[in-house]
Amino acid sequence: MTAENLIAEILGTMILILLGDGVVAGVLLKGTKSNNSGWIVITWAWGMAVFAGIAVAGPFSGAHMNPAVTLGVWIQSLLSGGTFGVDQLIGYWIGEFIGAFIGATLVFLHYYPHWAGTEDPGLKLAVFCTAPAIRSPVWNLLSEIIGTFVLLFVGFSLGNAAGVNAAIGGALGWGLLVLVIGLGLGGTTGYAINPARDLGPRIMHAILPIPGKGGSDWEYSWIPVVGPLIGGALGAILYYYAITNFIA
Repeated sequence: MTAENLIAEILGTMILILLGDGVVAGVLLKGTKSNNSGWIVITWAWGMAVFAGIAVAGPFSGAHMNPAVTLGVWIQSLLSGGTFGVDQLIGYWIGEFIGAFIGATLVFLHYYPHWAGTEDPGLKLAVFCTAPAIRSPVWNLLSEIIGTFVLLFVGFSLGNAAGVNAAIGGALGWGLLVLVIGLGLGGTTGYAINPARDLGPRIMHAILPIPGKGGSDWEYSWIPVVGPLIGGALGAILYYYAITNFIA
């Protein structure tokens, strides 16, 4: 992995989290002009956050911005005899988490006056990470697996090889894909579909001096990490065998 790849993944993921967690803050925190503007606003902004992140990082790293996507790229490389090795897998993951840490911190700073004015600690946590509508670990895990499976399977089908050679032209497709996943599948768990997107900001929630915050819900935290990794792996494998080798 090159320094260019690392910096691009940091910056792309930073933009993703800044805009994605930023819209959640705008909708949930008291006193913002976008307070209570709803789920449609959140899903649209998350889709466009993906677009913006890919526009920044795509030409330099492929803009994975998601450990599940990087895992899928590694699996495809392994199956096809490619050159994307374990060292690159780990390097991309490091960049993605660093970017998530920075993005979450910027959201905290951007909305600083609004934390103290929001009484509910659950709303403050929701700015940073996901939580299920109905807490049921098996079904919550399945939701994250399905959502991330769709992300990888359809994303690979966009023709970008999960962003390995993505340029700005592929950014809108990925953004719209994340939008439809949010609208179609996100109502159960908040569609983390990205371990760095959920765990990185959750860690920052635990660290940052947010007024009146509660716990970081570590009991649930493994689901939006394990689920996306399983779903991403399944999406990559099915795409490789069903599309690359069979249909194509």
